[in-house]
Amino acid sequence: MKIGSESRTKLYAAVGLMVLALGLVANWIFSSGGGTPSSTAAPPPRVTPQALARNTRAHVTARDKKAAPPRSLDPTLREDWLAAGEGSHYEGTGRNIFQAQAEIPQPHNNGTTDHVAAAVPTGPPPPPPPPPINLKFYGFASKPGESKKVFLSEGEDIFVASEGDIVDRRYKILHISPTSVEVEDVLNNNRQSIPLSQG
Repeated sequence: MKIGSESRTKLYAAVGLMVLALGLVANWIFSSGGGTPSSTAAPPPRVTPQALARNTRAHVTARDKKAAPPRSLDPTLREDWLAAGEGSHYEGTGRNIFQAQAEIPQPHNNGTTDHVAAAVPTGPPPPPPPPPINLKFYGFASKPGESKKVFLSEGEDIFVASEGDIVDRRYKILHISPTSVEVEDVLNNNRQSIPLSQG
């Protein structure tokens, strides 16, 4: 089949119309947001200045009792709002926002305090008390010809010791009596009498 000059112009016209149709369909898809025709979409609600003024509340400041102008959706820079913001003064509590805790307010001296008491040095603070001995005394065992042995526990650990032994590499057994045992913490130089615990 021979394509003449007349058939070529028809072919070029058909290809051009197809390209134009594809461009229009693509424009329609991308402009309407996913293929919904814009004619069926509901138009956005119109905001009138009267409705906007009805919905906004007038803010009254405590200092000058002036009503703030109604807000609008206009994105232009409002210099009158900037001037109102620059004129306001922050009156906070004086808390430092860069510290984790608020500072403790210091008492004000009104001139009647005793200066002699403030000048007396207090000295270094006393040392902290030694930690308590956490052993529990459950009982003792004695056999003829052997020294008394005590049963002590700390948490889930159970120790059997006699007088003079060191338990848990820390506690020295000083004296064993039928109702208590005297223990010394060799790390802290602390002595404590542990009574016999019932049950």
